[in-house]
This record gives sequence, C-alpha cells and structure tokens, in this order.
Amino acid sequence: MTINDIKNLLNATVVSGHQLLDTEVHNACGSDMMSDVLAFVKDQSVLLTGLVNSQVVRTAEMMDMVCIIFVRGKEPSEEIINLAADRGIVLMKTSLRMFPACGILYQAGLRG
Repeated sequence: MTINDIKNLLNATVVSGHQLLDTEVHNACGSDMMSDVLAFVKDQSVLLTGLVNSQVVRTAEMMDMVCIIFVRGKEPSEEIINLAADRGIVLMKTSLRMFPACGILYQAGLRG
C-alpha cells in the first residue's frame, strides 16, 4: 500500500510531503502517547495520532516512520510542518477519529 492509498482511504489532506506519496508502507500504529510509541512500536511506517506537537515528529523520526496522520481534524503548526519537511516525513490530516481510521487501514490490509 502507498501513502497515497492511505490518503484516499481516510479522505485525508496532505499537509506536506506531496513528493513522497508513492512511498510503500506495510505497517501502522495509532497512539497519542509518544512514550508508548517509543516503547512498543517496531517497524511501523505510519503513525496515527491526535497529539499535535513537535515531539510527534521527533518520535516518528527516531522510529524511522515515513508518515504521520493527524486524526480528529487536528491542524499541525507551521513549526511541525517545517520539522517534518526537513526530516522527509509526510504529514496528513483527517477528520476521522483514531479508532475508525485505524479500522479502515486494517481492513485495507495495513497491519500493526
């Protein structure tokens, strides 16, 4: 599955990283607690979260994630957008809540 496929499935808006939409991804996780992401996540490509701060981008970078999706209509700040762009991480946002967004991706074949 590509990041563009995820965008279409979640009816998401790309905030930054348009040039990386053809990147293949195979796994995802959803969490608002970055400590859990650091402690329990292994080999995940996509992070779904409602937390909107620079720690999300820094955590994704440490875990070699390529895409962050903000759920519940959350809007990243210019600082977060610039940080993600500098790190080569795609940012998207969706109006969906965490649970349905994860369920849609799971049904489409993305695993956790």
